[in-house]
Order: sequence, then structure tokens, then C-alpha cells
Amino acid sequence: MQLPSHLQKAIESEVSKYGLGNITRAAADLSEKYRLLQPSTERFITTELDRLAYIAVRMPATFAAARAVFAEMRRLATELPVNSLLDLGAGPGTAAWAAVNVFEDVHRITLIEQDRGLISLGKTFAGESEDEALRSADWLSLNLKTVDEFPAHDLVVCSYSLGEIETEAARKVLRAAWYAAIRAIAIIEPGTMKGFELVRNARDELIKSGGNVLAPCPHHQTCPMSGDDWCHFARRFQRTPLHRRIKSAALGYEDEKFSYIVVAKHPVRQVQARVIRHPLRRPGYTQIQICDKDQLRSITVTRSDRELWKRARKIDWGDDWEVKEERKRNKRK
Repeated sequence: MQLPSHLQKAIESEVSKYGLGNITRAAADLSEKYRLLQPSTERFITTELDRLAYIAVRMPATFAAARAVFAEMRRLATELPVNSLLDLGAGPGTAAWAAVNVFEDVHRITLIEQDRGLISLGKTFAGESEDEALRSADWLSLNLKTVDEFPAHDLVVCSYSLGEIETEAARKVLRAAWYAAIRAIAIIEPGTMKGFELVRNARDELIKSGGNVLAPCPHHQTCPMSGDDWCHFARRFQRTPLHRRIKSAALGYEDEKFSYIVVAKHPVRQVQARVIRHPLRRPGYTQIQICDKDQLRSITVTRSDRELWKRARKIDWGDDWEVKEERKRNKRK
């Protein structure tokens, strides 16, 4: 997983105007500010240098997460048309780039972002895209908290945006976003306890509003996660040379952890169970942690279960698990 080449080149072109050293220092300063303070209480990205540092470091990661969510949405609901996209808190347009990478029929995109500097950069990047919908996208400079109604689109996306505003304001935005969604809404947040709590609360409210959970959940019941446990997933992306230099990273890849929920307006097919941890692989057996319609539970698959063993060897964190295969095995015993 990596950024589209046109987007990466556009980012590198803008970064070159300020110099790698300046961008690296700005990125380190931003990281320290986010570590010490709550982003919702203060705007940290205020200069063009800040914006480019943030984009260079975070855009590859948030693109990877958004694309993973959209790909799962497409896999589970191939019949769900996505011709238009509304991105709330769009930043430089990361989610829109991920969406057109997955949904081939998107022809209308609206992006709402408060920071005019990010909008300017987003337009510059979009101008380098081969996708007409991105190039002709409608950008609106608005504070989400002050908007009572959003224009209707097939898919509404809140990607790493609701967690940046106060709880009550985020609820108001969520309600307006759900009303604007013709087909579905996707909420993506960092894969932290705080990020998951926001996603879980959004899930509860959307279900109460008549929503149909598409992913990742295999049910509409109360989320079984409790205590200090939380549901999140990860997507590995390839670091570009620029990304590695800015972060002084030795590895050529990074794993972005995220929590998400996709809820549709109409009934959809859900997975039977979801793998919620890295499978534990040992000689002769694999242990898999899953969430299904009944509970969180652990499954142990041994070599003697030939049919399940083939699947268990390939299963990964975030994949769905066919409970019916497990039931077939249990009936034979």
C-alpha cells in the first residue's frame, strides 16, 4: 500500500519549496505538540510549513486506512452504488484520493474543510490527479461545528475529523452527516482507546437512527468490548524516501492503526465473524480471536482440521471468519 504516484510527486514538489530540514523540524514540533496537548483545544497547524509537515508525515498513513475501509466496503457491498462523495473535515483531500482509488464510478466530490491553506494544497494535489472527479471537486471552506445541514451524497466520510472537535459538536455533525448520506456513512478514527470510543458511540447512535452496520461488526447488538480493550485494525503502507527521511525511520514500512465503522441506509450483508487480533501461530495449531454475533471468543484450529487449517494459515487480523465452516467441523465430531 502506498500513495498514488501523482499525489506523492505533488507532495514532494511542494516540500522542495521549503527544504527537507525545515519540514523535518516542523514535523517534530507538531508531533511534540500533539503529544503534550489535546488537539481539540488548540489549532496546531497554522503555517504553510506546518501543513506540509503534517501532510508529508500523515497523509500516507491516513490514505492507507481510508483505502482499507473503502475496499472492505466495496468487497461486502458490490451492489451499493457510490457515485458521489462528501468528505467532512477533508484536510488536503486524503479520503477522496482513497475513494476514487476504490470506487470507479465516483463522479461528484464535495470536500468541506475549515483551513483555507489545506484547501489550497488539496486543490494543487488534485490538479495532478488523473481522475476527473478529483480535479473538478467542489471545495467548501466551512467550520463543521457551524453547519446544520450538508448536501446529500451517496457516501459521507468523516476521516480522522470527529475526534478533533468537542463531543457534543461531534454528535451534531454526525447527525447531519447521517441525514446527508444517501447510501452509507464511514467513520474513521485513530486506533486508540479514545478513537474507538468515539467510533463505538457513533455506531450506537447510527443504529438507533435505523442504520445497518456493514463493517467491521458482524452484528447490531451491543459492542462486547469492555474495560481497557478496544477494537482496531492496522494497514501496512510503504514509506517513501521522503517519509523515511522526515521521520528518521529505519524500516521501509509503517503500520497505521485505526478504528472504523461503515453504516448503510438499507439492509446489507454482514460478515459472520471478524478476526480482531493477530492470529497466534504455533507449530501444529493457530489460535484466532474473533467477534461474532454471540460474543468475543477464541478458536483453536489444528492440523487435523484440514479444511479449517487451510483457511487459518492465511487468515489475518481484520479478515472475516466463516462460522459455518467451524460448525461443519463440530458436527463431524
